[in-house]
Amino acid sequence: MKTLTITDAKRNLAKWLQAAARGEEIGIVAGADVIALRKVEVESTDYAWREYGVSQHELAQVEKKLETEYQRLKKRGQLMVVTPDNLKKKLGLE
Repeated sequence: MKTLTITDAKRNLAKWLQAAARGEEIGIVAGADVIALRKVEVESTDYAWREYGVSQHELAQVEKKLETEYQRLKKRGQLMVVTPDNLKKKLGLE
């Protein structure tokens, strides 16, 4: 494991992050501890829970409400496909 001081880690952060992403073992000495830099895979299955504390049940409820709202707006003709041209028209740039 390559160990670094906090100062060296800050000075060359991009270099050390790239090394960690390649699988190299990189540690930063912080007091009596060594903190490891490592690549972490984010799994979408638990992202909402880990990041926001939202359960699968709550997520399903939100998804249902959004689908209902989408269908309502679709029926009323209040949805539009956003392209560069119609966005410019909508913003009055043409």
